[in-house]
Amino acid sequence: MSKVYVCMAQGLEEVECLAVVDILKRGGVEVELVSMGEELLVTGSHNIRIQADSLWSKDACDACDAIFLPGGMPGTAHLSEHEELGEMICKFHREGKLLAAICAAPSVLGKYHCLEGKKATCYPGWEDKLLGAEHVRDGVVRDGMVITGRGLGFAIDEGLELVAALVDRDTAEQVKAAIQHPEG
Repeated sequence: MSKVYVCMAQGLEEVECLAVVDILKRGGVEVELVSMGEELLVTGSHNIRIQADSLWSKDACDACDAIFLPGGMPGTAHLSEHEELGEMICKFHREGKLLAAICAAPSVLGKYHCLEGKKATCYPGWEDKLLGAEHVRDGVVRDGMVITGRGLGFAIDEGLELVAALVDRDTAEQVKAAIQHPEG
């Protein structure tokens, strides 16, 4: 079973995080909600509090198949400032492991040169932070082992694309049908 390390920083966009996590779990993917701070309780940008499963651990992250970065502010800024996370993002990129981010968080992948030569999307206004990427306005973009999403309205689609990448496309389609996600 694949496992995703979900990096939750104070000030994250709550629904971007939880919608993707919900879809991953429905698709049979193991998820570890990780607080990037010193407490398990993470408060989002809309003052919704989410209990993490664990605190950041480089070793636990390394044992996972994918890293997912929810957006939101100031959550994205906190992710970008986390040096060990940056090291792991670079390591995952070198090893060809899956990296995913949504909203402003693709900027973190850009900072660590994981988007060079790839198509990527992000929340409007963050395009200049997608260093080396070809920016596209699609809701969700998968280019190789990088998945980016434009924002909250595409969180379910991002989760479905992660399920397709980590399990298979048929499972993603089954989850999509079960939640009554519209075709298109």
